[in-house]
Amino acid sequence: MTTPAPTYCANHPGVETMLRCNRCDKPICTKCAIKSPVGYRCPECVHSQQKIFDTAVWSDYVLGSVVAALLSAIASVLIGLVGGIGFFGWFLVIAGAPTAGVVIAEGARFVIKRHRARPLFITISAAVALGALPSIFLALLGLNLFGLAFQGIYLALAIPAVYTRLSGIQIFK
Repeated sequence: MTTPAPTYCANHPGVETMLRCNRCDKPICTKCAIKSPVGYRCPECVHSQQKIFDTAVWSDYVLGSVVAALLSAIASVLIGLVGGIGFFGWFLVIAGAPTAGVVIAEGARFVIKRHRARPLFITISAAVALGALPSIFLALLGLNLFGLAFQGIYLALAIPAVYTRLSGIQIFK
């Protein structure tokens, strides 16, 4: 009985392995192996499979960004108005910012027709920050420290809410 010749990882030629990608049969080491529901796959196969789920087209980036920036500008102005309320305003901002994020995400999702791509979600999240810039500049010019703090809280809570809502990340199952 002869022992089989050793195989080496396709990505790390010095690493001996017995593991193979279950899609393309390429030898992979434990550093390269990515566990999937159907077995271990090489990074190239996983990357090519993920590309199938990216359905965004160029117009989604423009439409999603414009809608997100406009809705964020409206929310940012409302957050600025809440800044004049005083101590109770802190609670309104903390509760209202994630809600505004959900509204922005759903507005963007409506215009992008539920298309998906990680760069699209990042672009829309950046547009939320851009939409808040006019209110931030007004707060800076007026030396309104509470207004700046409220805008910071708004952005810190709304941007992650937009991204998680669009990308489908579930914190609680």
